[in-house]
Amino acid sequence: MLVVETIAKIRRAHFIQGKSIKQICRELRVSRNTVRKVVRSGATEFSYDRSTQPRPKIDPWRSDLDEMLAENDRQPKRQRLTLVRIYEELRNRGYDGSYDAVRRYAASWSKATREASAAAYVPLSFDPGEAYQFDWSHEVVLIDGVTTTVKVAHVRLSHSRMPFVRAYPRETQEMVFDAHDKAFAFFGGACARGIYDNMKTAVDAIFIGKDRAYNRRFQQMCGHYLVDPVACTPASGWEKGQVENQVGVIRRRFFVPRPKFKSYAELNAWLEDRCLAYAKANKHPELRDKTIWEVFEDERPSLVPYVGPFDGFHAVPASVSKTCLVRFDKNRYSVDARAVGRPVEIRAYAARLECWQDGQIVGQHERAFGRDKTIFDPLHYIPVLARKPGALRNGAPFREWELPVPIRRVWRKLERQPGGDRQMVDILSAVLTDGIDAVEAACAEALSHNVHSAGVVLNILARHREPPPPLTITTPDALKLACEPIADCNRYDSLRRTQNGKIRGNRRDGKAEALRNEGRL
Repeated sequence: MLVVETIAKIRRAHFIQGKSIKQICRELRVSRNTVRKVVRSGATEFSYDRSTQPRPKIDPWRSDLDEMLAENDRQPKRQRLTLVRIYEELRNRGYDGSYDAVRRYAASWSKATREASAAAYVPLSFDPGEAYQFDWSHEVVLIDGVTTTVKVAHVRLSHSRMPFVRAYPRETQEMVFDAHDKAFAFFGGACARGIYDNMKTAVDAIFIGKDRAYNRRFQQMCGHYLVDPVACTPASGWEKGQVENQVGVIRRRFFVPRPKFKSYAELNAWLEDRCLAYAKANKHPELRDKTIWEVFEDERPSLVPYVGPFDGFHAVPASVSKTCLVRFDKNRYSVDARAVGRPVEIRAYAARLECWQDGQIVGQHERAFGRDKTIFDPLHYIPVLARKPGALRNGAPFREWELPVPIRRVWRKLERQPGGDRQMVDILSAVLTDGIDAVEAACAEALSHNVHSAGVVLNILARHREPPPPLTITTPDALKLACEPIADCNRYDSLRRTQNGKIRGNRRDGKAEALRNEGRL
């Protein structure tokens, strides 16, 4: 095949220098037919495509090579073999051809595979309130000065393209529940259908077609919000292409450059504001005369009304150690001392943790993330202090207990007295029945009288527990008559006549009775 440079030399030698074909052939060492073809055709480039590629060496090994290439393509990228390794493996099986033949065959195989997997897509259209799409993404932010990879939940209304994003430390089921609740509260309602991928927090088993075995708790959430869940075909992200596209848009617009926040609450408040600003500033991709926010306002009446938060917890059983601790998510939490020795149920929410036993809460904490942390509630250990008051001084739950100032002052005074620990335990035990505010007020009143013993504080609490006597207060308004009397002398005269008549009649009756008694009548 002639190169472009040789063709140019032939044309210049013939048309400019006037050389004959024979002379050009001798100088450039090309055939007469080639020179004639260049001169007569006027082309500046020639190409030759071989219709049939002979493969005398590799033909017997095509089936083996197809199998090796297909198996290699199914492996993760980090575990795929190079063509040199495939060539060496093929030589170990007996192939005696060249590497170049293997390389050409692998290139044609890859091209045919890509063409076979290429498919055409139909653009989708959704009615108002028909569906939303849900997905997760991982983003990097600075939280309290620490570089953190956060898990961002994405929800997108398919008709209006209204976005909602919220960041979490995990992708667990309780985070999925909280993300749905916050999104539906943000939108003011839910859609009739939700489109998901086959995430483990929602799908337990994948069957043929669109049939799925959904998680029981996930079905409860969908039933609460009146949502019909639909799962995509595995490895077919284009079935929820809107939210997949939103992941890239949000990453470029919200997380570049890397934002800085003090907490997740501050980050999520900022993300919500950015979603509103993005919707109000960008046009709808189909309804170009309206913004995303305007289309969302039109879609809002078609949404399923928001029915309130779903009790979205993830329940796991746990045992209580003798130190009144339960373990969850690589951290430890305290529970009531009376729960020791019996199993409890831990209900994990997105931001808090509840421990239940016999239908009652025996422990409640803000959820901690990370590992090897111990979260105490000192009130859980007060029943233990009744038996071991000496643990009050060096007990780990009480070392960082932030008590009100009056209680702290009483504690410092009792520390210097014999038996002061026992008295302080009695005062702290009253917190379980009267509350921290009442004990604080009682300690403050005792200190105002220059006393600080447990008996005085408990006596004050007992007096405050008794209901106060009713107060009778006479006010000028209470002394006013509801109906003022009218001055009328006729009423007095009528009463006087009636009274005089009764007196005279009584006198006559009395005199007759006396005479009768004397025998005169």
